[in-house]
Amino acid sequence: MGIDTLQFFLLLTGITVVAFLYSSVGHAGASGYIAVMSLCGIAATFIRPTALVLNILVACIGTFQFWRAGHFSWRLFWPFALLSVPFAFLGGYVHVSSPFLKPLLSGVLLFSAARLFFRPDDPPEVKAPPRPVALGVGAGIGLLSGLTGTGGGIFLTPLVRFCRWTHLRRAAATSVVFILVNSIAGLVGYLSSGRLIPRDAWSLAIAAVIAGTAGSYLGSQRFPVRTISILLATVLIVAAVKLFFTNP
Repeated sequence: MGIDTLQFFLLLTGITVVAFLYSSVGHAGASGYIAVMSLCGIAATFIRPTALVLNILVACIGTFQFWRAGHFSWRLFWPFALLSVPFAFLGGYVHVSSPFLKPLLSGVLLFSAARLFFRPDDPPEVKAPPRPVALGVGAGIGLLSGLTGTGGGIFLTPLVRFCRWTHLRRAAATSVVFILVNSIAGLVGYLSSGRLIPRDAWSLAIAAVIAGTAGSYLGSQRFPVRTISILLATVLIVAAVKLFFTNP
């Protein structure tokens, strides 16, 4: 990576905090990893594949923890995931830059964070989304996840919460598996375009795995709904700031 000791320490610290915070709400942290690496002055060619690798590792842990706690629903998950995977592959393969995309996405995330602060509890009743709607949403979020180098959970979780399609922990469980499959598809698309994973990316994996294990355990079994809502709102604010102020 070509960075000094202080930069590496700050990078490890940032990765650890992001992995813990994001994994506690069923996310894997890609947007946070991108922000941390950007702020540490890491080269853009290193950032995107590294974020995807760390995302996959943390999402694997989160998938196990939320599944073991009984929060995952295949019936809710598969309509979102079916078209998201090929579209995430497409987004990972191509590179599109739009001056309007980042401000728009940032605004959506900030709005979602505000909703979580003012309506933190689970709704008394939820209703699963119509299947065509879930398929379309999955395709759109999958494309966004591939383009931005994230797993798409920062878009899926607030959407299913806003629409009252499921409860908070089930939303987190659905999102973490959604993130896993889309991150794998995005990385495969990235590699299919002839690019490689930087060797130094693996040096950050230990910190992400340890913090992700702790965060996903607490989020799936220990933290109350109010705590998870506040953490999720914080995650969305961090992601919004990253999207608006840093380069992809």
